[in-house]
Amino acid sequence: MSNIHRKRNALPLASLPAFEAAARHQSFSRAAEELNLTHGAISRAVAQIEERLDCALFVRRNRRVYLTRAGERLLAATGTALDGLGRAIEEIHRHDVASPILTVSCEPSLAMRWLMPRLGLFRENNPDLHIDLRLAGGPIDLLQDGCDIAIRRNDFGISDDYHVTHLWTERAGPVCDPDCWETILGRDLSRARWLHSRTRPDAWEVWKKASHYQGLPASEQYFDHFFFALQAAVNRLGTAIGPLPLVQDDLVAGRLIAPLGMAVTGFEYVLITLDGPSRDQRIGRFFDWLMIQAAEMVAPG
Repeated sequence: MSNIHRKRNALPLASLPAFEAAARHQSFSRAAEELNLTHGAISRAVAQIEERLDCALFVRRNRRVYLTRAGERLLAATGTALDGLGRAIEEIHRHDVASPILTVSCEPSLAMRWLMPRLGLFRENNPDLHIDLRLAGGPIDLLQDGCDIAIRRNDFGISDDYHVTHLWTERAGPVCDPDCWETILGRDLSRARWLHSRTRPDAWEVWKKASHYQGLPASEQYFDHFFFALQAAVNRLGTAIGPLPLVQDDLVAGRLIAPLGMAVTGFEYVLITLDGPSRDQRIGRFFDWLMIQAAEMVAPG
């Protein structure tokens, strides 16, 4: 076996993504930012490959790097290989329709206050399909995070790479304990303590704009998470903005009332998938069930 052949076999494959990013950007610093590594880590990865190949891949001039001919050849091969691996992984993920597990990423408050109490019913009707529920909000990389679908409120930009399916239009309004509304507040929202959440700080302003309400609170209180603000309303600590379906069960049970009704906020809840729900029968079953549950939501007048 020749020395060159042995060097090829000994090529540090883990260093190739660092080389590819540095070559594509012609910058070690930008490669480091993209891969969330240090400049030194990129430099060491490239040096390892150059040492094994016994040739220079970059020419370094005035704090910039330029590919040599050898670097150009390796970039072409590396880019093709990494793209092929990415496509293979995506195809495996997209078409694993026989898996008995459906991994669902859902916003925490929606999961805890609405979805989880209903998953037992889904399990009874679909005993062959296990839901792996993961609580997370905001942007998501389905492939990197290993999720089949994500349920999100569309208050952020969603990549065009995904298929987005409408679930329901958000409606929201002030919610509080029924006795507090009658006896303490005297049916006057301006006498209430307004409960806010740092994870959704504009909830009251969104509702005021949607409902054309002009009043101000008697006092205010802030919580770290939206879930806590809603639970505080249940516990008679004040009045929160309650969106459907997060307060659906509390309204039905009489723990909360929405005395001023619900207004359309302009946001939607959506299902984010790699392909349309019909491409994967597991996703299709879960989506159909979600829509049945959504149809049962009660919106106060």
